[in-house]
Amino acid sequence: MIRRARCVAPYFLLAASVATLLTLTTTQPTPMADALVYRAEGAAAAAGGQDLYGFAVTEWQLPATYPPFAALLFVPTAWLPVPALKAVFLLGNIALTALLVHLSCRLAGLRSTRAAVCAATALALWLEPVFQTVLFGQINLALTCLILWDLGRGPGARGKGVALGVAAGIKLTPAVFIAYLFLTGRRREAAYATAGLTGTVALGALVLPYASVEFWTRRLYETSRVGKAWIVDNQSLQGLVARALHTAEPGLLWAVPAALVATAGLYAAVRLARTPAHGITLTAFTALLVSPISWSHHWVWCVPLLALLWAGGHRRTAWAVAALFTARSMWLLPHQGDLDLRFPWWQQPLASPYPLLGLAVLAAGAQLSASRSSASTIRYA
Repeated sequence: MIRRARCVAPYFLLAASVATLLTLTTTQPTPMADALVYRAEGAAAAAGGQDLYGFAVTEWQLPATYPPFAALLFVPTAWLPVPALKAVFLLGNIALTALLVHLSCRLAGLRSTRAAVCAATALALWLEPVFQTVLFGQINLALTCLILWDLGRGPGARGKGVALGVAAGIKLTPAVFIAYLFLTGRRREAAYATAGLTGTVALGALVLPYASVEFWTRRLYETSRVGKAWIVDNQSLQGLVARALHTAEPGLLWAVPAALVATAGLYAAVRLARTPAHGITLTAFTALLVSPISWSHHWVWCVPLLALLWAGGHRRTAWAVAALFTARSMWLLPHQGDLDLRFPWWQQPLASPYPLLGLAVLAAGAQLSASRSSASTIRYA
Protein backbone atom coordinates (compact mmCIF):
# COMPACT_ATOMS: atom_id res chain seq x y z
CA MET A 1 0.00 0.00 0.00
CA ILE A 2 2.79 2.43 0.93
CA ARG A 3 4.71 1.54 -2.20
CA ARG A 4 1.63 2.13 -4.34
CA ALA A 5 1.06 5.51 -2.69
CA ARG A 6 4.65 6.48 -3.47
CA CYS A 7 4.15 5.52 -7.11
CA VAL A 8 1.08 7.71 -7.59
CA ALA A 9 2.18 10.59 -5.34
CA PRO A 10 4.11 12.49 -8.08
CA TYR A 11 1.07 12.42 -10.36
CA PHE A 12 -1.24 13.69 -7.62
CA LEU A 13 1.32 16.38 -6.78
CA LEU A 14 1.40 17.56 -10.39
CA ALA A 15 -2.40 17.48 -10.66
CA ALA A 16 -2.73 19.52 -7.45
CA SER A 17 -0.11 22.01 -8.60
CA VAL A 18 -1.69 22.51 -12.02
CA ALA A 19 -5.19 22.74 -10.52
CA THR A 20 -4.02 25.38 -8.07
CA LEU A 21 -2.34 27.35 -10.83
CA LEU A 22 -5.40 27.15 -13.08
CA THR A 23 -7.66 28.21 -10.23
CA LEU A 24 -5.42 31.14 -9.42
CA THR A 25 -5.19 32.36 -13.01
CA THR A 26 -8.92 31.99 -13.70
CA THR A 27 -10.22 33.56 -10.49
CA GLN A 28 -7.76 36.44 -10.34
CA PRO A 29 -7.11 39.11 -13.02
CA THR A 30 -4.51 37.65 -15.40
CA PRO A 31 -3.78 40.23 -18.10
CA MET A 32 -1.11 38.14 -19.90
CA ALA A 33 0.27 41.40 -21.26
CA ASP A 34 3.05 39.82 -23.33
CA ALA A 35 0.65 37.48 -25.10
CA LEU A 36 -1.45 40.53 -26.04
CA VAL A 37 1.67 42.24 -27.43
CA TYR A 38 2.41 39.13 -29.51
CA ARG A 39 -1.17 39.20 -30.77
CA ALA A 40 -0.80 42.84 -31.78
CA GLU A 41 2.50 42.04 -33.50
CA GLY A 42 0.87 39.22 -35.43
CA ALA A 43 -1.99 41.49 -36.50
CA ALA A 44 0.47 44.20 -37.59
CA ALA A 45 2.51 41.67 -39.57
CA ALA A 46 -0.62 40.33 -41.27
CA ALA A 47 -1.47 43.90 -42.27
CA GLY A 48 1.92 44.39 -43.96
CA GLY A 49 4.05 45.45 -40.99
CA GLN A 50 3.86 49.20 -41.57
CA ASP A 51 2.77 49.79 -37.96
CA LEU A 52 4.72 46.95 -36.35
CA TYR A 53 6.91 49.25 -34.25
CA GLY A 54 4.43 52.10 -33.92
CA PHE A 55 1.73 50.63 -31.67
CA ALA A 56 1.52 50.33 -27.88
CA VAL A 57 -1.00 48.00 -26.21
CA THR A 58 -2.30 47.09 -22.75
CA GLU A 59 -2.59 49.49 -19.82
CA TRP A 60 1.24 49.53 -19.63
CA GLN A 61 1.55 50.80 -23.22
CA LEU A 62 3.87 48.02 -24.33
CA PRO A 63 5.45 48.20 -27.83
CA ALA A 64 6.84 45.48 -30.09
CA THR A 65 10.51 44.78 -29.34
CA TYR A 66 11.28 41.54 -31.25
CA PRO A 67 12.62 41.25 -34.83
CA PRO A 68 10.12 41.12 -37.73
CA PHE A 69 10.58 37.35 -38.06
CA ALA A 70 9.02 36.90 -34.61
CA ALA A 71 6.01 38.92 -35.70
CA LEU A 72 5.50 36.51 -38.61
CA LEU A 73 5.39 33.60 -36.16
CA PHE A 74 2.84 35.49 -34.07
CA VAL A 75 0.35 35.92 -36.94
CA PRO A 76 -1.78 32.90 -35.85
CA THR A 77 -2.26 34.51 -32.42
CA ALA A 78 -4.23 37.30 -34.12
CA TRP A 79 -6.79 34.75 -35.32
CA LEU A 80 -7.77 33.74 -31.77
CA PRO A 81 -10.18 35.52 -29.44
CA VAL A 82 -8.35 36.86 -26.37
CA PRO A 83 -9.80 34.26 -23.93
CA ALA A 84 -8.74 31.42 -26.25
CA LEU A 85 -5.30 32.98 -26.70
CA LYS A 86 -4.79 33.16 -22.94
CA ALA A 87 -5.87 29.53 -22.53
CA VAL A 88 -3.41 28.42 -25.23
CA PHE A 89 -0.52 30.27 -23.60
CA LEU A 90 -1.48 29.06 -20.12
CA LEU A 91 -1.74 25.38 -21.01
CA GLY A 92 1.13 25.59 -23.48
CA ASN A 93 3.53 27.01 -20.90
CA ILE A 94 2.53 24.37 -18.37
CA ALA A 95 3.37 21.68 -20.94
CA LEU A 96 6.62 23.47 -21.81
CA THR A 97 7.61 23.48 -18.15
CA ALA A 98 7.40 19.68 -18.14
CA LEU A 99 9.43 19.58 -21.37
CA LEU A 100 12.03 21.92 -19.87
CA VAL A 101 12.35 19.66 -16.83
CA HIS A 102 12.84 16.64 -19.10
CA LEU A 103 15.44 18.40 -21.28
CA SER A 104 17.24 19.71 -18.18
CA CYS A 105 17.44 16.20 -16.75
CA ARG A 106 18.81 14.92 -20.04
CA LEU A 107 21.38 17.72 -20.14
CA ALA A 108 22.51 17.02 -16.57
CA GLY A 109 22.60 13.25 -17.03
CA LEU A 110 19.69 12.56 -14.71
CA ARG A 111 17.22 9.76 -15.36
CA SER A 112 13.98 11.52 -16.32
CA THR A 113 11.30 9.01 -15.38
CA ARG A 114 7.67 10.07 -15.69
CA ALA A 115 7.28 10.20 -11.94
CA ALA A 116 10.40 12.34 -11.50
CA VAL A 117 9.37 14.74 -14.28
CA CYS A 118 5.87 15.08 -12.82
CA ALA A 119 7.16 15.81 -9.32
CA ALA A 120 9.78 18.27 -10.55
CA THR A 121 7.29 20.01 -12.85
CA ALA A 122 4.83 20.43 -9.99
CA LEU A 123 7.50 22.31 -8.04
CA ALA A 124 9.03 24.14 -11.03
CA LEU A 125 5.73 25.83 -11.85
CA TRP A 126 6.10 27.90 -8.67
CA LEU A 127 9.63 29.10 -9.33
CA GLU A 128 9.24 32.85 -9.84
CA PRO A 129 10.70 32.98 -13.39
CA VAL A 130 8.50 30.08 -14.53
CA PHE A 131 5.40 31.40 -12.77
CA GLN A 132 5.89 34.89 -14.21
CA THR A 133 6.35 33.42 -17.69
CA VAL A 134 3.01 31.64 -17.32
CA LEU A 135 1.36 34.72 -15.83
CA PHE A 136 2.58 37.10 -18.56
CA GLY A 137 2.05 34.70 -21.46
CA GLN A 138 5.74 34.86 -22.35
CA ILE A 139 7.77 32.69 -24.76
CA ASN A 140 10.84 32.18 -22.54
CA LEU A 141 10.07 28.51 -21.90
CA ALA A 142 9.62 27.80 -25.61
CA LEU A 143 12.94 29.40 -26.55
CA THR A 144 14.83 27.69 -23.71
CA CYS A 145 13.41 24.31 -24.71
CA LEU A 146 14.32 24.94 -28.35
CA ILE A 147 17.91 25.75 -27.43
CA LEU A 148 18.31 22.82 -25.02
CA TRP A 149 16.78 20.39 -27.50
CA ASP A 150 19.11 21.52 -30.28
CA LEU A 151 22.32 21.67 -28.24
CA GLY A 152 21.42 18.44 -26.46
CA ARG A 153 21.41 16.40 -29.65
CA GLY A 154 24.33 14.11 -30.34
CA PRO A 155 27.47 15.19 -32.19
CA GLY A 156 26.93 15.19 -35.94
CA ALA A 157 23.13 15.32 -35.69
CA ARG A 158 21.67 16.60 -38.94
CA GLY A 159 21.22 20.38 -38.95
CA LYS A 160 22.33 20.74 -35.36
CA GLY A 161 22.47 24.47 -34.62
CA VAL A 162 19.69 25.58 -36.96
CA ALA A 163 17.07 25.62 -34.18
CA LEU A 164 19.44 27.67 -32.03
CA GLY A 165 19.77 30.17 -34.90
CA VAL A 166 15.98 30.36 -35.21
CA ALA A 167 15.72 31.04 -31.47
CA ALA A 168 18.22 33.87 -31.88
CA GLY A 169 16.15 35.20 -34.78
CA ILE A 170 13.10 35.40 -32.53
CA LYS A 171 14.87 36.97 -29.57
CA LEU A 172 18.45 38.09 -30.12
CA THR A 173 19.95 37.08 -26.76
CA PRO A 174 20.44 33.38 -27.71
CA ALA A 175 23.04 34.54 -30.26
CA VAL A 176 25.54 34.29 -27.38
CA PHE A 177 25.37 30.51 -27.83
CA ILE A 178 26.64 30.90 -31.40
CA ALA A 179 29.78 32.57 -30.02
CA TYR A 180 30.06 29.67 -27.54
CA LEU A 181 29.96 27.15 -30.40
CA PHE A 182 32.63 29.01 -32.37
CA LEU A 183 34.91 29.33 -29.33
CA THR A 184 34.61 25.63 -28.54
CA GLY A 185 35.63 24.66 -32.07
CA ARG A 186 32.20 23.35 -33.08
CA ARG A 187 32.40 25.29 -36.33
CA ARG A 188 29.85 23.21 -38.23
CA GLU A 189 27.19 23.69 -35.58
CA ALA A 190 28.06 27.38 -35.32
CA ALA A 191 27.74 27.71 -39.09
CA TYR A 192 24.33 26.04 -39.03
CA ALA A 193 23.24 28.36 -36.21
CA THR A 194 24.49 31.40 -38.12
CA ALA A 195 22.64 30.20 -41.20
CA GLY A 196 19.47 29.73 -39.17
CA LEU A 197 19.73 33.26 -37.76
CA THR A 198 20.53 34.71 -41.19
CA GLY A 199 17.55 32.89 -42.65
CA THR A 200 15.18 34.48 -40.12
CA VAL A 201 16.54 37.93 -40.93
CA ALA A 202 16.21 37.29 -44.68
CA LEU A 203 12.65 35.96 -44.35
CA GLY A 204 11.66 38.95 -42.23
CA ALA A 205 13.18 41.33 -44.80
CA LEU A 206 11.44 39.54 -47.68
CA VAL A 207 7.96 39.54 -46.15
CA LEU A 208 8.17 42.71 -44.03
CA PRO A 209 10.77 44.92 -45.74
CA TYR A 210 9.64 48.23 -44.20
CA ALA A 211 9.54 46.83 -40.66
CA SER A 212 12.91 45.11 -41.17
CA VAL A 213 14.64 48.32 -42.18
CA GLU A 214 13.03 50.12 -39.24
CA PHE A 215 14.05 47.44 -36.73
CA TRP A 216 17.64 46.78 -37.84
CA THR A 217 18.54 50.42 -38.42
CA ARG A 218 16.64 52.11 -35.60
CA ARG A 219 14.48 50.19 -33.13
CA LEU A 220 17.18 47.67 -32.21
CA TYR A 221 19.25 50.44 -30.62
CA GLU A 222 16.39 52.05 -28.69
CA THR A 223 16.91 50.09 -25.48
CA SER A 224 14.47 52.35 -23.65
CA ARG A 225 11.65 50.72 -25.69
CA VAL A 226 12.18 47.51 -23.75
CA GLY A 227 11.75 49.19 -20.37
CA LYS A 228 13.55 51.01 -17.58
CA ALA A 229 16.83 49.29 -16.74
CA TRP A 230 16.79 50.27 -13.05
CA ILE A 231 13.48 48.78 -11.93
CA VAL A 232 13.51 45.58 -9.87
CA ASP A 233 11.93 43.70 -12.76
CA ASN A 234 15.35 43.91 -14.46
CA GLN A 235 17.60 41.27 -12.93
CA SER A 236 20.60 41.86 -15.19
CA LEU A 237 23.99 43.19 -14.14
CA GLN A 238 22.95 46.64 -15.36
CA GLY A 239 19.89 46.58 -13.12
CA LEU A 240 22.03 45.59 -10.14
CA VAL A 241 24.56 48.38 -10.80
CA ALA A 242 21.89 51.03 -11.44
CA ARG A 243 20.08 50.28 -8.19
CA ALA A 244 23.29 49.96 -6.16
CA LEU A 245 24.62 53.29 -7.44
CA HIS A 246 21.21 54.98 -7.30
CA THR A 247 21.47 56.11 -10.92
CA ALA A 248 19.20 55.41 -13.87
CA GLU A 249 22.12 55.59 -16.34
CA PRO A 250 25.18 53.73 -14.99
CA GLY A 251 27.01 54.04 -18.33
CA LEU A 252 30.62 52.83 -18.19
CA LEU A 253 30.15 51.83 -14.56
CA TRP A 254 28.02 49.01 -15.99
CA ALA A 255 29.56 48.54 -19.44
CA VAL A 256 33.07 47.80 -18.17
CA PRO A 257 32.00 45.17 -15.59
CA ALA A 258 29.63 43.69 -18.19
CA ALA A 259 32.51 43.26 -20.67
CA LEU A 260 34.63 41.61 -17.98
CA VAL A 261 31.79 39.30 -16.95
CA ALA A 262 31.12 38.36 -20.59
CA THR A 263 34.79 37.52 -21.12
CA ALA A 264 35.14 35.57 -17.88
CA GLY A 265 31.83 33.76 -18.31
CA LEU A 266 32.51 32.60 -21.87
CA TYR A 267 36.07 31.66 -20.96
CA ALA A 268 34.84 29.42 -18.13
CA ALA A 269 32.10 27.99 -20.37
CA VAL A 270 34.63 27.12 -23.08
CA ARG A 271 37.00 25.54 -20.57
CA LEU A 272 34.18 23.34 -19.27
CA ALA A 273 32.70 22.59 -22.70
CA ARG A 274 33.63 18.90 -22.44
CA THR A 275 30.78 18.72 -19.95
CA PRO A 276 27.95 20.23 -22.04
CA ALA A 277 25.75 20.84 -19.00
CA HIS A 278 28.37 23.13 -17.48
CA GLY A 279 29.23 24.93 -20.72
CA ILE A 280 25.63 25.55 -21.76
CA THR A 281 24.49 26.66 -18.31
CA LEU A 282 27.43 29.05 -17.88
CA THR A 283 26.78 30.53 -21.33
CA ALA A 284 23.11 31.07 -20.49
CA PHE A 285 23.90 32.78 -17.18
CA THR A 286 26.54 34.93 -18.88
CA ALA A 287 23.93 36.08 -21.40
CA LEU A 288 21.43 36.85 -18.64
CA LEU A 289 23.99 38.90 -16.74
CA VAL A 290 25.42 40.99 -19.59
CA SER A 291 22.15 41.64 -21.42
CA PRO A 292 21.09 45.25 -20.75
CA ILE A 293 17.72 43.98 -19.61
CA SER A 294 16.94 40.52 -18.25
CA TRP A 295 13.46 40.55 -16.78
CA SER A 296 12.97 38.18 -13.86
CA HIS A 297 10.98 35.79 -16.08
CA HIS A 298 13.98 35.44 -18.41
CA TRP A 299 15.72 33.44 -15.67
CA VAL A 300 13.87 30.20 -16.49
CA TRP A 301 17.42 28.88 -16.98
CA CYS A 302 17.26 28.26 -13.23
CA VAL A 303 15.63 24.90 -14.09
CA PRO A 304 18.72 23.49 -15.90
CA LEU A 305 20.89 24.92 -13.11
CA LEU A 306 18.87 23.07 -10.48
CA ALA A 307 19.12 19.83 -12.49
CA LEU A 308 22.88 20.29 -12.77
CA LEU A 309 23.25 20.86 -9.04
CA TRP A 310 21.08 17.85 -8.24
CA ALA A 311 23.02 15.61 -10.62
CA GLY A 312 26.29 16.75 -9.06
CA GLY A 313 25.14 15.67 -5.60
CA HIS A 314 24.77 19.25 -4.33
CA ARG A 315 21.30 18.62 -2.95
CA ARG A 316 21.35 21.26 -0.20
CA THR A 317 22.63 23.88 -2.62
CA ALA A 318 19.89 22.92 -5.07
CA TRP A 319 17.20 23.39 -2.42
CA ALA A 320 18.73 26.73 -1.42
CA VAL A 321 18.79 27.92 -5.04
CA ALA A 322 15.20 26.74 -5.51
CA ALA A 323 14.20 28.71 -2.41
CA LEU A 324 15.91 31.82 -3.79
CA PHE A 325 14.01 31.52 -7.07
CA THR A 326 10.74 30.99 -5.18
CA ALA A 327 11.13 33.74 -2.57
CA ARG A 328 10.24 36.68 -4.87
CA SER A 329 12.25 39.01 -2.61
CA MET A 330 12.43 41.78 -5.24
CA TRP A 331 8.64 42.05 -5.28
CA LEU A 332 8.41 42.32 -1.49
CA LEU A 333 10.34 45.60 -1.47
CA PRO A 334 8.55 48.94 -2.01
CA HIS A 335 9.24 49.67 -5.67
CA GLN A 336 6.55 52.08 -6.83
CA GLY A 337 7.69 55.08 -8.84
CA ASP A 338 11.44 55.59 -8.47
CA LEU A 339 11.76 53.82 -5.12
CA ASP A 340 13.89 51.21 -6.90
CA LEU A 341 16.69 53.79 -6.99
CA ARG A 342 16.50 54.51 -3.27
CA PHE A 343 17.04 51.11 -1.70
CA PRO A 344 19.39 51.22 1.33
CA TRP A 345 22.43 48.94 1.24
CA TRP A 346 20.81 46.13 3.20
CA GLN A 347 17.94 45.86 0.69
CA GLN A 348 20.21 45.67 -2.35
CA PRO A 349 20.70 41.87 -2.18
CA LEU A 350 16.93 41.44 -1.90
CA ALA A 351 16.42 43.68 -4.94
CA SER A 352 18.97 41.83 -7.12
CA PRO A 353 18.97 38.15 -6.07
CA TYR A 354 19.31 36.70 -9.58
CA PRO A 355 22.35 38.65 -10.83
CA LEU A 356 24.11 38.03 -7.51
CA LEU A 357 23.43 34.31 -7.88
CA GLY A 358 24.51 34.50 -11.52
CA LEU A 359 27.85 36.00 -10.51
CA ALA A 360 28.25 33.24 -7.93
CA VAL A 361 27.54 30.62 -10.61
CA LEU A 362 30.18 32.10 -12.91
CA ALA A 363 32.66 32.24 -10.04
CA ALA A 364 31.98 28.59 -9.25
CA GLY A 365 32.41 27.73 -12.93
CA ALA A 366 35.74 29.57 -13.07
CA GLN A 367 36.90 27.75 -9.95
CA LEU A 368 35.85 24.39 -11.38
CA SER A 369 37.65 25.04 -14.67
CA ALA A 370 40.79 26.06 -12.77
CA SER A 371 40.70 22.93 -10.62
CA ARG A 372 40.27 20.70 -13.67
CA SER A 373 43.15 22.46 -15.39
CA SER A 374 45.34 21.89 -12.32
CA ALA A 375 44.35 18.23 -12.21
CA SER A 376 45.24 17.80 -15.90
CA THR A 377 48.62 19.47 -15.31
CA ILE A 378 49.40 17.12 -12.44
CA ARG A 379 48.25 14.08 -14.45
CA TYR A 380 50.55 14.82 -17.38
CA ALA A 381 53.48 16.22 -15.41
